[in-house]
Amino acid sequence: LLILFPQQSGLYEYKIFGGLADCPPKLCADVYMDLGFRKEWDQYVKELYEETYDGKKVIYWEVKYPFPLSNRDYVYIRECREMDVDGRKIWVVLAKSVAVPQCPEKPGIIRVKSYKQSLVIESDGKAGSKVYMYYFDNPGGMIPSWLVNWAAKSGVPAFLKDIQKACLNYSKST
Repeated sequence: LLILFPQQSGLYEYKIFGGLADCPPKLCADVYMDLGFRKEWDQYVKELYEETYDGKKVIYWEVKYPFPLSNRDYVYIRECREMDVDGRKIWVVLAKSVAVPQCPEKPGIIRVKSYKQSLVIESDGKAGSKVYMYYFDNPGGMIPSWLVNWAAKSGVPAFLKDIQKACLNYSKST
């Protein structure tokens, strides 16, 4: 289930509630946090790596956009915590954009300067996971409504299917 919340800026916040059958929560969190593996299963990754700047782990991520739009890139920090809430194990991933002088903007790529994400993963009580995600970014430039509609109707459900497939293939590749 994907819910769009329009903001005064004309941009959207995305709230996603979904299930990943046969993907235990720890495996799901491991797959989500593994940047090297993400390059293998996420077709929209152009470049993705983690560097340490001034003692902070920072992620650089360039996302492929469809022609004729310019690719976007993100510079962000993230953290994953495993929590125990009333006997329930819950994995929480928080991410937000940061400005890092060592990662200057690149010509022809639009820097996403406003990005934040919260992801919560817990057991569905069986062999899978329940996933809750809040996501916001300001992609900059003019994003056509057809792309926003595609993301809402097809892109997010496809991403959940891709991560589910990645979970099933993860143990084979590591």
